[in-house]
Amino acid sequence: MSTFETKNMAVSSLLTAIRDGNIAIPEIQRPFVWDAVKVRDLMDSMYHGYPIGFIITWRNSDTRLKDGSISSGKSIIIDGQQRITALTAAMVGQEVLNKKFLKKRIKISFNPIEERFEVWTPALDKSSKWIPDISVLFADTFNQWRFINDYLSKNENTDGEYVDKVLAKLIGIKNIHVGVIELSSELEIETVTEIFTRINSKGVSLSQSDFVMSKIASNTDYQGVDIRKAIDYFCHALASPNDFLNIKNNDHDFVNSHLFDKISWVGNQKLYSYIPKYADMIKVIFAYKFKRGKISQLVQLLSGRDFDAKENREEIAEESFKRFEDGLVEFCNKNNFENYTMILQSMGIYNFNYIRSINALNFGYALYLLLKDKKIDVQERDYIVRRFVMLSLLTQRFSGSSESQIDLDIRKFDETDPKKHLADSEAAQLSDAFWNHTLLQRLETNQIGPIHYIYLFTQIKNKNIGFLSQPTTVQSMLDMHGDIHHIFPKNYLRKHGINDKREYNQIANYAMVQKEINIKISDKAPKEYLSVLGLTRDDNVVIKNFKENAVPLELFDMDVSNYQEFLTIRRKLMADKIKDYYYSL
Repeated sequence: MSTFETKNMAVSSLLTAIRDGNIAIPEIQRPFVWDAVKVRDLMDSMYHGYPIGFIITWRNSDTRLKDGSISSGKSIIIDGQQRITALTAAMVGQEVLNKKFLKKRIKISFNPIEERFEVWTPALDKSSKWIPDISVLFADTFNQWRFINDYLSKNENTDGEYVDKVLAKLIGIKNIHVGVIELSSELEIETVTEIFTRINSKGVSLSQSDFVMSKIASNTDYQGVDIRKAIDYFCHALASPNDFLNIKNNDHDFVNSHLFDKISWVGNQKLYSYIPKYADMIKVIFAYKFKRGKISQLVQLLSGRDFDAKENREEIAEESFKRFEDGLVEFCNKNNFENYTMILQSMGIYNFNYIRSINALNFGYALYLLLKDKKIDVQERDYIVRRFVMLSLLTQRFSGSSESQIDLDIRKFDETDPKKHLADSEAAQLSDAFWNHTLLQRLETNQIGPIHYIYLFTQIKNKNIGFLSQPTTVQSMLDMHGDIHHIFPKNYLRKHGINDKREYNQIANYAMVQKEINIKISDKAPKEYLSVLGLTRDDNVVIKNFKENAVPLELFDMDVSNYQEFLTIRRKLMADKIKDYYYSL
């Protein structure tokens, strides 16, 4: 079986195929990431006859309709959408969306005397030598003879024959042939992904979520365009709320759709502790509504795949789109989303930047929606979600083969007693060996990563005061971008021969400390700076502060000779604090 077919298409034929829907370019409604200079350079390359690379399409499988007839699948562009968008912007005058979802024109100007392209500016607009916007040359109503006469009347002593020849060459761009690689409809999505990655000159990776988004947006029968816009707009507005007004003002078709009502609240909100991207939304909806974790199966279901009969059927595609849309509405529901983020905040997870495993939060939201549908008691539901999210973060449950693990967990939570599956997971992964050995090993690092952030979550949840920083809390210091400082000062350790960063930057040597206190600490031994600060080990406030920061009181007697002993003791205190935190959830 041939995996692909290579053919050439004239630029005009390619644009016509896209206009007529024979080739779908779903990225057209997403922000255009090229700047205007790259559009200019593309036109210049084509004018000089330089190759502009292949367009890659993937033909959808044929689908059996409800009346038994067969519908031929259209092709979806999976690479080349930016180049095609650039062509339609420059040659057709189509507006593009910028990163803030504002519509804008990209005008490319051309000087036929110098045969030079430039991005439009007001100065070029006023110059008689420049054609301000080359899109006029490609309009169906364009009259070359009349245009040249008008141009020559404004530019005396210009060779009319030369201008005519140059314009013919420029207009001839629409007849240039572009290479199109059409991948076979028989290929599995994993193979298509691999082919894309290998032949893409920039080494860009293509996720299976990208295929899902393309599949959704290219479907005109089941509100695919609106579904995709809802996903894109919701994610963008979560990260940049101020841009939502641009979306509202520029996309009137979507504003009039029922899905706009479902996400309109997102433009008037604060920043949340959970800010999913479109790939995250897809994972959550798929796990929640389809009880599956392997995204390649979602692409197949949206294509109408009957896994038993090994054929595509229209009724399966219709049902899959309906189920996906229902999941999208629940995902974007204001009460659902805010309740889930409140659960995270109650765990001390208040800042999205401190999460390295987004899959744990994704699964947590899918689990929340599933348990809500199952009408689990609110307190029990939130308890299960808190525990399982933190279990997942602690054990790195969804790193590696996350799809298989998501697939297994969501089925277990759906088909068995949810509380039992949580208890079974805890018994399997949070044994005494984990708390007393595995966790201590993970704390033996100089990398500020997941385990350090989990420790900070414990302090945030418990409203702990920073080390020696009464009355400032750890959370307020993080809010003010406070510094993480060394309990055994870095310069002190270096002065005494500990010069390896992996040694003095151990996370067990880190604590949130007010800058003023850190200045007083300077580069002294702990037993010295504690004395300078006038602190004593029998002061109840000091005892409480040391406990909140998992710092041993033995620090009052310690200098460089005790550094390794300190790290060992503190790792155990940090592990115990994390354990107590987990069982308090």
